[in-house]
Amino acid sequence: MNKDFNFQKGFTFSKHIPAEISNFDRVFDIFKDLLTHTSGDIEEAFEWLDMLDKEYDIFNEEYTLEDFEEDLKKRGYIREEESEDGSTGDRKGKNLLTPKLEAALREYALDQIFGKLKKNGLGNHRTTKTGTGDERDGENRPFQYGDDLAAVNMTESLKNAQINNGISDLHLTEDDLIVEETKHKAQMSTVLMIDISHSMILYGEDRITPAKKVAMALVELIKRKYPKDSIDIIVFGNEAWPIKIKDLPYLKVGPYHTNTVAGLELAMDILRRKRNTNKQIFMITDGKPSCIQLPTGEFYTNSYGLDEMIVNQCLNRAAQARKLKIPITTFMIAQDPYLRQFVEAFTAQNKGKAFLTGLSGLGQMIFEDYEKNRIKRI
Repeated sequence: MNKDFNFQKGFTFSKHIPAEISNFDRVFDIFKDLLTHTSGDIEEAFEWLDMLDKEYDIFNEEYTLEDFEEDLKKRGYIREEESEDGSTGDRKGKNLLTPKLEAALREYALDQIFGKLKKNGLGNHRTTKTGTGDERDGENRPFQYGDDLAAVNMTESLKNAQINNGISDLHLTEDDLIVEETKHKAQMSTVLMIDISHSMILYGEDRITPAKKVAMALVELIKRKYPKDSIDIIVFGNEAWPIKIKDLPYLKVGPYHTNTVAGLELAMDILRRKRNTNKQIFMITDGKPSCIQLPTGEFYTNSYGLDEMIVNQCLNRAAQARKLKIPITTFMIAQDPYLRQFVEAFTAQNKGKAFLTGLSGLGQMIFEDYEKNRIKRI
C-alpha cells in the first residue's frame, strides 16, 4: 500500500501497484544466474535459456530470445569476437562478456548472498585502540602538543574557558582545549583461496558455482564497503596460482587433487608483501588435502582417507601462518567425521576459525566473519 502526506488532510492511502519490470530486466536476472553456472560461456547460457523458455514461456512474440541478445549488445553487456584484422567478419562472431557484464555478475552475487546490505558510504574495520584515528570515541582528554586541531571538542573547550576565565572575560587558551578520542579504522589484507579440485563437481553436486558466487560477492562487498582494503584471489588444485577478479565468472573445476599446502604457501607469500598489519586468509574447500609437491618436483597424491604426511604438511603451514599472525578461516563444505577431525586439528594449530557447513549459509558466515574481524575458534 502506498501512502502520501497532505498538509491539509494528513496521510492518504492508496492500493500498492508494483513497479513494472521491463522484459529485459526480467530475463537478465535469469541470464546472470545461468552465466555463473556455465562459467561465462554465453552460447551455453543462451541454450539453457532457450530450454527454459520451452518449459516456462520466458519469451513471447513481443520479446524473443533474439531481442534479448540484441539488447545485451546495445547495452554493452556482450560483444562479438573480433577477427585478427579487427573486424567481426561477414558471419556472426562468438559472443564475449564485457567488463560491464563481469561487474554485473559480481553485483548480482552480492545481492543474492548479502541481500540485506545497502551501499551506505565508506566502511572500515573498527579496532578498540584509541589515538589519532577517524572515528569519534566519545571519550575526552586534555589537548596535547601534536594533536590534530580537527579533533578539538569546541563545546567542552568553551565550557572550560568559561569555568577558568569567566563569561565576562572569555578567552580560549591551550590549557582549556579538550580533544575527543578517536578510534583507528584498520585496513585489512585478505587472500581468498578457492578449491577447484575435481571433487567440487563429484557425486552430481555442483559446489563450485556457489563457491564462485561467494567469491564474487565478497569481492564486490570489499570494493563497495571497504575500498581501502585489498583482496587477492587464488585457486588451488594440484598447484596454486592467482587469478584476477575479472576471471571469477569463468572459473572451472579441473581434473585436480587438493594441494592445500601449495595454496597456503602462496597465500602467505602474498600477505608477506602487504604493508597492512591486519591480514587474513579465507579458504573455501569441500574436501581433505590429497596432494603435496615433493622437493624433487614430483606430486605425491593420496585420495584415500587422511594421509599422515600430507596432513602434517598442512598443519605445519597452519602453525606457520599463526606465527605470522595470519588467521585462517576455513569453510569446509562437507560433514564427514574424519574431515571434521582434520579441520579441528588445522584450526587448533592456527588459532583461527572453522565452519563446517552446507552451501546455503556460506555467504552470510563469510560476511559476519569479515565484519567482526575476530580471531576466535567457533
